[in-house]
Amino acid sequence: MVGLAKVLPGVTVNSYFTAFIVAIVLALLNIIVKPVLVILTLPVTILTLGLFLLIINAIIIFLADGFVPGFSVDGWFMAIIFSLLFSLFQSILYSLLDKD
Repeated sequence: MVGLAKVLPGVTVNSYFTAFIVAIVLALLNIIVKPVLVILTLPVTILTLGLFLLIINAIIIFLADGFVPGFSVDGWFMAIIFSLLFSLFQSILYSLLDKD
């Protein structure tokens, strides 16, 4: 998370502890809020062939921005880029740690 904040100019994370808190808040929001948003926006998601999920991820990022002091994202474009890169790094890490 801190690495993404250093790469992306519109994302700031004050400390490693803040990044840890952001990760926990993002996990909780993905468990609680994201399924509700996906169900409510299912017709739009189907019409856009799933691309609207990027907007839902950006909304989750903005919610985390509002909950965690020391974490900020400047604008929708940065939130979408942040969510794309965060998902990419998360899936790479998961595939490296997955030992089937």
